[in-house]
Amino acid sequence: MTSNKLFLSLLLAGAIGSASAQNLKEAKAAMQAEQYDKAKGMLQQLVVKKAKDGQNYFYLGQIHLINDKIDSAAIVFNEGVTNAPNEKLNVVGLGIVDLYKGNEAAAQTKFTTATSNLGKKDYLPLFYVGRAYIDAPKPDFTKAIEYLTQAKAKNAKDAEVSVALGDAYSGLRESNQAYLSYSDALDIDGTLIDPKIGQAIISRRAQAYDIVLEQLATLGTENPNYAPIYRELAETYYLSSLKAPEEDYREINQKAVENYKKYLSLTGDNSVEAKTRYADFLVYSGNYDELKTVSQELANAPGVDAKVFRYLGYIAYNQDKDYAKSAEYLKQLFEKVQPERLIPRDYLYAGLANIGIGNNEEGTRLLKEAIAKQAEEDDLLAEISETAFAKYTDGDVPAAIGLFAIPASMPESDYYYDANYYIGLGEYGIGSKILAVKEGEPEVEDGGLAKLAEAKPHLEKAVAALGAVTKATKQEDVDKYYIPALYYKGLAELGLDNVMYNPEEAKGLFVDSFTKLIEAVKAKPDVTNANEYLIDANNYLAFYAYYQGDNAKAKALFGETLKVNPEDEFALQFYDQL
Repeated sequence: MTSNKLFLSLLLAGAIGSASAQNLKEAKAAMQAEQYDKAKGMLQQLVVKKAKDGQNYFYLGQIHLINDKIDSAAIVFNEGVTNAPNEKLNVVGLGIVDLYKGNEAAAQTKFTTATSNLGKKDYLPLFYVGRAYIDAPKPDFTKAIEYLTQAKAKNAKDAEVSVALGDAYSGLRESNQAYLSYSDALDIDGTLIDPKIGQAIISRRAQAYDIVLEQLATLGTENPNYAPIYRELAETYYLSSLKAPEEDYREINQKAVENYKKYLSLTGDNSVEAKTRYADFLVYSGNYDELKTVSQELANAPGVDAKVFRYLGYIAYNQDKDYAKSAEYLKQLFEKVQPERLIPRDYLYAGLANIGIGNNEEGTRLLKEAIAKQAEEDDLLAEISETAFAKYTDGDVPAAIGLFAIPASMPESDYYYDANYYIGLGEYGIGSKILAVKEGEPEVEDGGLAKLAEAKPHLEKAVAALGAVTKATKQEDVDKYYIPALYYKGLAELGLDNVMYNPEEAKGLFVDSFTKLIEAVKAKPDVTNANEYLIDANNYLAFYAYYQGDNAKAKALFGETLKVNPEDEFALQFYDQL
């Protein structure tokens, strides 16, 4: 089967079936068609009827891994080792368990044991080690190719080895070699569908979604009952929706859901585990309306996987806006499932929920962990930034600042300058509000020192964030932020200089920012708010010059203001006096 990142990150859950097992070949065919419920029922019967056949345990353990039941898989593999000690596949299985738990050294030891001293034609342990490195939560495609190449040397006629090589080369983005490997598989067995699917989705990594969709649709027409085609269609439609115009997003994304439903119907699986599998896809594709319905069904199902707390937590956050409940659900998720079963998005929503209830320190920690754990195709920074901007727009500035702090600490991020700019605005707004003279407030007798002490941390953060923005070199960022960043940086420095309450002691912290602001506006006079920037900058610089005793400079600067606005009262007052 082709490697599928969705199933690796969300770890699909299967179901216990009641089908009668005819033989191992039929069980493997059911697995090939992703009829995991049916395959599991067959294999459970086989391990009872043929307890000394070690392969039965191995394939049953594989089903447990697909169903995200890692501990159950380990139990079955150990039973296989006990009942059929000469079957090395179960040692491979125990190595896969180690790999899924993040213990790569232990996995490698078991893989070496399982693949040493093999018979001349004994290639399956090599094949399944290679397959394990492809399907692992953290794939190692180079190691996969190493083992699969050895497997092919022992048996060049097993088409599944060539399919796996295609998957591995595709993972390394070696498209030509991947295509050739899939072609080799078809030369061996032209009836196979998986290598055709593999060839179709090679272009998905290059985001050529229209081509992929067309090829998969053709395969679906030719093989209307082969479920994996529709799973791949579902994922491709979802990825395509992310690149579509905003007005087309929902329609394309809905096609992803429709194809996934068709996939499930073709597998014939109606179990709780199948609904869990569907819920995983809804999480992956961001379909929270549908997820709410499914998660409510799962919440009351007996023996449901603890992942239900993931769905409930996501729904509480996205649909109900109940951040406290979301944080509690996700806390239960973290407590009830093994760490290796958590996905980056769990940390994302746990972080967002905690920040939503004011637990900023814990929220920030979780968000940083989400970013550290995200997969190649994830863009969690975008979600963090969008949430931050929404909170900023809604007036929840402290929460927005906490969220913006994540991308603001990552210079390589596409959101670095946006985040720092809004942190600067937010911190300046908080600081300036503290310094402002409130209506009816008694006259400040300490020269504003108490207010300054309270406002200072916010103003210093504003200066630091806006200073980072003014260092942008990419023209798009310069055009967007350089001038307003200089303006608000100057205002924050003006506050730090305590000009409002004690202008005689001002050090001119703001002089550099406002001087550069005037130069920048003159170089780009059509910028929005150009006149306001020039008036404020010239007035503050003139005011500072006046208190420094440089009347000539002060008069000249106030004169610059009056060129822009001859009726500016502040400038007129001083200009006439001077």
